Amino acid sequence: MLPDNTTLHPRRWLAAAALAAVLLVVTYWSAVRTTTGQRIENAALRGADQATEAARIAASDELSWITMSSFALISVVLVAAAWWRAGLRAAVGVGTVLAGSTVITETLKRVLPRPELISVTGNYTHNSFPSGHTTVAMSALFALLIVVPHRWRGIAVAVGSAYAVAIGAQTVTAKWHRLSDTVGADLVALAVACFVLAWLARGGQLQTVSRRRRLRVWTIGAALAVVTGLALAAGGIILALAEVPTTPDPVLDDNFYLASHSLALGCSGLAALVLWSALRQKQLGPSRRSDHPRSAA
Repeated sequence: MLPDNTTLHPRRWLAAAALAAVLLVVTYWSAVRTTTGQRIENAALRGADQATEAARIAASDELSWITMSSFALISVVLVAAAWWRAGLRAAVGVGTVLAGSTVITETLKRVLPRPELISVTGNYTHNSFPSGHTTVAMSALFALLIVVPHRWRGIAVAVGSAYAVAIGAQTVTAKWHRLSDTVGADLVALAVACFVLAWLARGGQLQTVSRRRRLRVWTIGAALAVVTGLALAAGGIILALAEVPTTPDPVLDDNFYLASHSLALGCSGLAALVLWSALRQKQLGPSRRSDHPRSAA
């Protein structure tokens, strides 16, 4: 069916962006500004030392794909696709998801303090909140979901989330980041993406598509939901039952590493599901043909 060009109210996307921002503050305060939070995350970093060499190499190899040049190339392709599909305003919005998320993350990483609430030495004392790698991966996934037409979004989720959702967990295995860093990055990218959706909706750039969901979409959604649910459940159970170590303990450290790895995977999957749900039966479309590259034809 043809899309409905009626302007959509941006309230729900603004509410989602505000909620993500609040959760970002809660994540930072509970994990970075409390003694318990620091003990749990430092234990997870120590526990990552017990991961197999093959797992650490695989994590580093996957993370090595994220570079300034690869991110720039993906950004150019996605912004150009948005401009071609819906005009300049859409291109600016997609560019904001990509560049805005990264700028916010890098700024927060430099201005947010990590107080020394417990006695530690080495890399455990430096601030890494939020994760730049996770922000890049998730913002690229969100930009892709915004750009791609509704009928192909399920495939985009399957392809994009297979890599992006795993990045947060891999940063934990590689000891590049803590769990809170990855969750914070998910929330930054989600907040910016929802804010951009509200801005596009206000400008009439989002259209409602009346189309039944195909079997492959339900299958992909169910698979992502199952993986996300299992990861959150496993990590949550371990986190709830494990004793918080006050001194290094190989068993407890490994437990918190496994919990952090699972929760990082689950939180990224949940963020992807939230953004996908926010775009249900919505897709980009030009509101005014004057700024659309095909309008002159």
